[in-house]
Amino acid sequence: MKKPQFAPTWPESWKLSYQYDLEEVFGEVANLGYAYAYARRMDETLRMIRKVAPPPATILDVAAGAGNFSLRLAELGYVVTWNDLRADLSDYVCLKHENGEIRYAPGNAFDLGFENLFDVVLITEIIEHVAHPDDFLEKIGRMVKPGGHVVMTTPNGGYLVNRLPKFSECPDPSQYEAVQFKPNSDGHIFLLHVDEIAVLAERAGLNLEQLRLGTNPLTNGHLKTAMLLKLAPRKLIEAIESVTQRLPASLSRRINNSMTVLFSKPK
Repeated sequence: MKKPQFAPTWPESWKLSYQYDLEEVFGEVANLGYAYAYARRMDETLRMIRKVAPPPATILDVAAGAGNFSLRLAELGYVVTWNDLRADLSDYVCLKHENGEIRYAPGNAFDLGFENLFDVVLITEIIEHVAHPDDFLEKIGRMVKPGGHVVMTTPNGGYLVNRLPKFSECPDPSQYEAVQFKPNSDGHIFLLHVDEIAVLAERAGLNLEQLRLGTNPLTNGHLKTAMLLKLAPRKLIEAIESVTQRLPASLSRRINNSMTVLFSKPK
């Protein structure tokens, strides 16, 4: 992946994406917690995809933004389709493209006519931004070939500092339609809980194959641990992360901030 040369004439969406890219992929880290959490999410997502669909499988990356997952998957030999509502970002992704096959399909993914088309559909940090996550997952499932998979990452609603509502306890999700699709954590509506995932999968006609929790308060710099991240060696941080991933389920759901989920579509 190439590092683009910043230009003051870029659109604002490019400039914002570039600032995130500096921490996410180009190593100019100001917020270690954010960088560690992003790296873990990337590693776990790639591990799940490679487990169920080796290259050159076809992958749709929905709401892919700056395209870092898309580009990495293309470099690994996958045939990737990048999608985002912000069509102008496709040219920014092109600036970073170095190797592999990537196609561009900007716009609302549900208006593009993708039906039973992809081996894997990837939805990273998206479902928490929509007012109807049940309908969203059902629509995503329609894009996957029979026997294919959906890989999803999303914050864990059971995390001890979460104060956002639980989707299954909301009597009228339509009240949030006017504020959905906003980027960044300010745009979070619901944070799904572990016990909701199987219910959503069943409604979408998908099988829940695997759910992994991770990213503890130290790893992501929460609860005033940011200073410890600056002092502790990376290997120690990773060791603590490994331990907290193996905690009993009841404790893991409280201490870990994120979840990575693998669904399959029946043949």
